[in-house]
Amino acid sequence: MDVSRTVTLNNGGSIPVLGFGVWTGMDPELQRGSLEWVGYRHFDTALIYGTEKPLGEAIRKSGIPREEFFICTKFPWNHHARIVESLNESLESLGTDYVDLYLMHWPQYVVYEKGNFFPKNPDGTVRVTEDRNFNQSWEVMEKLLETGKCKAIGVSNFSIKTLEKLFTTAKIIPAVNQIELHPYLVQEDLVQYCHGKGIVVAAYTPTGTDVVRKDPVMIELAEKYNATPTQVVLAWHLARGVVAVPKSADEGRQKENRMLPVLDPEDVQRISGLDRNARLSSKIAEVNRTRWGWTYEQLGWE
Repeated sequence: MDVSRTVTLNNGGSIPVLGFGVWTGMDPELQRGSLEWVGYRHFDTALIYGTEKPLGEAIRKSGIPREEFFICTKFPWNHHARIVESLNESLESLGTDYVDLYLMHWPQYVVYEKGNFFPKNPDGTVRVTEDRNFNQSWEVMEKLLETGKCKAIGVSNFSIKTLEKLFTTAKIIPAVNQIELHPYLVQEDLVQYCHGKGIVVAAYTPTGTDVVRKDPVMIELAEKYNATPTQVVLAWHLARGVVAVPKSADEGRQKENRMLPVLDPEDVQRISGLDRNARLSSKIAEVNRTRWGWTYEQLGWE
């Protein structure tokens, strides 16, 4: 499978179908390696990850022209009232004049406290506020496009419910919706809804956890295609028309993730049949049905 191909965004730009998630803990050497000897050109980071500066350094030291890269970053949940400042901070850390994609990381607005992304209420819950809503934040993001500091704008962790609320005021349709997506959380309705609106879906936590990769069906298909379960899952995403953004600190796995099989249509459907509507990126959230101060109902997850 050609993982170097791109898909067209609704603004006329393009995004590579396979990205590399630059998550917390990725040091500059690992990041530089992922673009020098593995060949990634699509990098996904966020201000809250603390990896923008080392990613920027890795790109500059590679000697590869900036325009050959697709860089996505995000402003955090407590920066809804300081989006312009947040983008400028990210650009400074990355050492670039623009990002290819700028995302609203979460729809809810967590109270801003400098240096604290997780302000808490006395009961230990994340402190959110209704002083501002994501419709207002999106209006600011739309204006950012005029500055040239971001080529495209999008959202993350949006459901059909929150997207429909966004559309009541949005002048520009999000180019991308980045969501948790894997064989145990297929989200077919949301994927089809986004595609119908011209929104590219990008998957984070794309291979789930070990419980997904060790599923008997995944093991069986890995043997069939002489591949790893991770390679099969990533191939499943691309077969669904979904952009996948895996992360790995292992050089060998980074290379493997770019060598994917082409799945038979019946196997794509078989993997989709594993759906359990299970959100694996936070076990605590799955227990109390809240994520960063909002209930699953507010998020449109149930």
